[in-house]
Amino acid sequence: MAYQGFAQEYLGMPAVTRAYTTACVLTTAAVQLEFITPFQLYFNPDLIFRKFQIWRLITNFLFFGPLGFSFFFNMIFLYRYCRMLEEGSFRGRTADFVFMFLFGGFLMTLFGLFASLFFLGQAFTIMLVYVWSRRNPYIRMNFFGLLNFQAPFLPWVLMGFSLLLGNSIIIDLLGIAVGHIYYFLEDVFPNQPGGKKLLLTPGFLKMVFDTPEEDPNYNPLPEDRPENQPRDQDQNQQQHP
Repeated sequence: MAYQGFAQEYLGMPAVTRAYTTACVLTTAAVQLEFITPFQLYFNPDLIFRKFQIWRLITNFLFFGPLGFSFFFNMIFLYRYCRMLEEGSFRGRTADFVFMFLFGGFLMTLFGLFASLFFLGQAFTIMLVYVWSRRNPYIRMNFFGLLNFQAPFLPWVLMGFSLLLGNSIIIDLLGIAVGHIYYFLEDVFPNQPGGKKLLLTPGFLKMVFDTPEEDPNYNPLPEDRPENQPRDQDQNQQQHP
């Protein structure tokens, strides 16, 4: 029963959230089982551009460290806020959600070229949290029963918690900065006088991820409704013998 419940919950996850969290868990499991090592995953511009180890552009977003408190903490927040975004403001707009992933990952990678950052998954999680929090500004939050605050403060609370754990806050600040850039370009600037939408999802992403919606005003031709045609003919024959 527990397995069936887990399987049902897993299959009920929206596609992008399921794909990303699964990739993160499988990557961590592969490291724990020593199939691969973190040295094969971390962000290294020299190995990427000179040795053509292109996979590092992706794998550095998938590894959150060995199994432990930090890993589970990040997974909970990644799953929760990625899912709420995909089922909330991005509902029915999977291509736009994927484009946000690509845009955020691109900006973080650019920053990583100039800083000694090896893994960017935590920054990516903070970006998701930041975008969700700005789009839900009136939701009241409670952090471990200690703090009560409104949603826009959540990324900063997480950064403070990370600082208490002795971690560098550079990663958190990067996630907040990239999240704010996306939020400003997507939600703020287009609504300003003279503003316009600058982040346009490429057409090929819409073709791949978005299924076209049915036109509610579409009225099929009679020959396209074979189930109704015989009944109509019978009625005509009865009325006009």
